[in-house]
Amino acid sequence: MTAEIITLFILALPVASIAWTVTHEDLFRELRTICTDRSKSCRSLAARKFFYLFTCEYCFSHYVTILILAMTRYHLLWPDWRGYVIGGFGIVWVANIYMSAYGRLRLDIQHERVDIAADEKALEESKKRAMPREVSSVARR
Repeated sequence: MTAEIITLFILALPVASIAWTVTHEDLFRELRTICTDRSKSCRSLAARKFFYLFTCEYCFSHYVTILILAMTRYHLLWPDWRGYVIGGFGIVWVANIYMSAYGRLRLDIQHERVDIAADEKALEESKKRAMPREVSSVARR
């Protein structure tokens, strides 16, 4: 049982990584743009939902999990189909916790960068304002 739980947390890592990369990173920006447009413009409900799954990390993580389950034959609690279902939803849940934590961390880092840039700009402006005074005081001597 302990090994199954550890495996759950380990298998959720590649699921989270793949789902985040496809749905958020610039590498797949063009694909996401096309999918976003088609998810809004297709006439068929099935087509709209198909294209939407490439824009939502939660939705996409289910499909990545199905692929991971097929590759690893991972199951949780029961050795039959029920174990695959429970394991699949467990992987999705943990992967989405990872993605939420990563998203929050990235947001915090971006806020820090913005704050640092604002502080640096304010420091440069205060130096520029101080420069004429220093130059004029040197000229008087």
